[in-house]
Amino acid sequence: MLRRSARGNIQYVLRSSGVARGEQKTRIEEVLGLVGLEHIAHRPACRLSGGEQQRLALARALARDPVVLFLDEPTASLDPAATKAIEDVIHTVSDYGIKVVMSTHDIAEARRLAGEIVMLHHGRLIETGAMSFFDAPKTDEAKEFLAGELLV
Repeated sequence: MLRRSARGNIQYVLRSSGVARGEQKTRIEEVLGLVGLEHIAHRPACRLSGGEQQRLALARALARDPVVLFLDEPTASLDPAATKAIEDVIHTVSDYGIKVVMSTHDIAEARRLAGEIVMLHHGRLIETGAMSFFDAPKTDEAKEFLAGELLV
């Protein structure tokens, strides 16, 4: 997080991207509302909780109106309430047509969010599939992983 308010962090992204000053205010309000941080827009980013900082990071990424959003373990180390808030944002942006590509080690989270699963192990593609992946994995590695085994 930059040493600015939540609003200032998003404004920095928009300004550095060349977004016209007149459009910045509207876009900032939109993304703060989308991630549920409009009520703390003026709070310094360093004083936000871990979940709020993660939602601010999402807001900064969404401010540029991406076609694809890449997320790496977006709910790692968050409590259940913060995890739900992040997952709600992911659902919302998916509904808006933004493609979300996300890595996670959390099987329950993958079940809640995934449209398609790609399982990697040691940098190798193990298996791909829709939600049926969870009910009928094809590879031994996927079966072991879904059974709770650690793949090393």
